[in-house]
Amino acid sequence: MSAAWDLILVGAGLANGLIAWRLRQLRPELRVLLLEAGAVPGGNHTWSFQASDLTSAQLEWLDRLIGARWDGYEVRFPTLQRQLESPYCSIFSERFAEVVSVDLGDCLRTSTAVRSLGPTWVELESGERIEAQAVIDGRGVERSPHLALGYQAFVGQELRLTKPHGLTRPILMDATVSQGQGYRFVYVLPFAPDRLLIEDTHYIDAPVVNDGLLREHIAAYASAQGWSVAQVLREEQGVLPITLAGNFSQFWQAAEGQPRSGLRAGLFHATTGYSLPHAVRLAEMICDASELDAGSLFSCIRSQAEQEWRRQGFFRLLNRMLFLAGKPEQRWQVMQRFYGLPADLIQRFYAGRLSAPDKMRILTGKPPVPVLAAARAAIAVTPQQIRNRA
Repeated sequence: MSAAWDLILVGAGLANGLIAWRLRQLRPELRVLLLEAGAVPGGNHTWSFQASDLTSAQLEWLDRLIGARWDGYEVRFPTLQRQLESPYCSIFSERFAEVVSVDLGDCLRTSTAVRSLGPTWVELESGERIEAQAVIDGRGVERSPHLALGYQAFVGQELRLTKPHGLTRPILMDATVSQGQGYRFVYVLPFAPDRLLIEDTHYIDAPVVNDGLLREHIAAYASAQGWSVAQVLREEQGVLPITLAGNFSQFWQAAEGQPRSGLRAGLFHATTGYSLPHAVRLAEMICDASELDAGSLFSCIRSQAEQEWRRQGFFRLLNRMLFLAGKPEQRWQVMQRFYGLPADLIQRFYAGRLSAPDKMRILTGKPPVPVLAAARAAIAVTPQQIRNRA
């Protein structure tokens, strides 16, 4: 008896949502089922990216999902404030849910919890078992002993103000705020003259979010900017992985043949935590695949993830400098120095396309952390070595 579905995607987050949506557009003959435990696909998120992270063709097929665009952004540090002319975009989960739900129709099942799964089957909490040629697990980060991680923890609030805020561009990092026990910055996206998102973000050693404290930080930041809040429209929070080191081969061996996607596959920018460009490339690769059985999908996704892992070795080095080489409250100095570099280099950094001269430029000059500590951080390349330094 043949399987009921060609492909089942478990978890309707960004990666799996894009895979299902793009397959519906390009390969509508395939039987694709998207399962989500929550009430809507996409959850409660704002996904942002530099337009230069993607090709013009990729931007074109994403166009229906993009909810906001700006022609540049700014950063603020204690001794540096800079405007960068690099187009920046955001996708809102509400719009994502609307488009994906309409286009997938009955091939999307929400409020559907999964008890267990394998490469070719899914068992729901209801007891129902569903068979497929392949199952992709996209349920977010899974902790692994084979990866050493730092974390980017944040709480964001979308606010309506009593008066216009005066911003015309996002503030990607405002690190002029007090630092605490880690690199802290405020991230601001202006959506309308009187509406914006403020995120209080921390690069920290443990995946812990003090919701109450971060809400207080947001209120204090708004007040310091002279903004009076009329209404909190929405709140989101999260903890993104920041990779320091790992054994990626063992990480994938532990998957035991189970195809993965998104953060669960290790497909994200090691330093920024941004995952949208990786999700776009993964969706395109799966749409182009000639074979969509579990074994073939596992192999091609693993191959793409391992290629990304090799490309991002330098970013993991920078992360170790950030997390291991200096005092937590002084981590902002690393980022301030970076944002003083040439604009085109910063653009390539976000896109994950640094050249050899770019890497030399980042590492040359007076280091913002102690030299000996930086050297020790550079050679800590296994999870055990990272744990020994913690």
